[in-house]
Amino acid sequence: MKVVLLAGGFGSRISEESIFRPKPMIEIGGMPILWHIMKTYASYGHTEFIICAGYKQEYIKMWFANYFLQTSDVTFDYTKGTNEITIHQIHAEPWKVTVVDTGLNTMTGGRIKRIQPYIGNETFLMTYGDGVCDVDINALIEFHRSHGKKATLTAVKLKQDKGVLNIGGDNAVKSFREKNISDGAPINAGYMVFEPEVFDLIDGDDTVLEREPLERLVQQGELMSFVHEGFWQCMDNIREKEMLEKLWKSGNAPWKKW
Repeated sequence: MKVVLLAGGFGSRISEESIFRPKPMIEIGGMPILWHIMKTYASYGHTEFIICAGYKQEYIKMWFANYFLQTSDVTFDYTKGTNEITIHQIHAEPWKVTVVDTGLNTMTGGRIKRIQPYIGNETFLMTYGDGVCDVDINALIEFHRSHGKKATLTAVKLKQDKGVLNIGGDNAVKSFREKNISDGAPINAGYMVFEPEVFDLIDGDDTVLEREPLERLVQQGELMSFVHEGFWQCMDNIREKEMLEKLWKSGNAPWKKW
């Protein structure tokens, strides 16, 4: 099953890093967060990727173009007046990666619409290029197949970061307790499964996936949620990047399934 990764946005909320490279190429532990996401999918046997690039898309293409050499031991021999290259150790992943320039200002739905020729009439996986998760991908797929609907998204609850107040009608605080994960509303964490019919719900480049297409699926009763109670974290800002970096350096990164 092919995996579609949205990696074309400007990443304006983490501009300290994204001014130099696309947000999905910002590194955690010396490797782009996009690589971490791909490693997660690959650990479940899904190794064919379609990357929806846009902002600084040439950076993504060059990174993958050089990935084979960067991860291998190489001898460059110029003694004969030519450049002979010998690969000694190959550490590159056994992946098939298609990087598609889906436009600079294209919205999320429009980017997915543009890669339709690379998907064809197949069920496909899709997620955002800036969030890591320890969701069981194959369990997600099994759930999707069990209900027979057009789309499934992974839903997570984010823990509140403030104390919870019970306030009475007279504005008096009746009780106070520490936050609990159950206080958070479920959010769309990405890690979706789509049937190809979803392409028909996307009008063009200006379509935002999270608006018209998903809203139409809701109205049709064709969108289901796979509730994930484990780890999920996006990388929207420097604080979140540093948190992910700290988890990786600790040796206990929850999303490391390989």
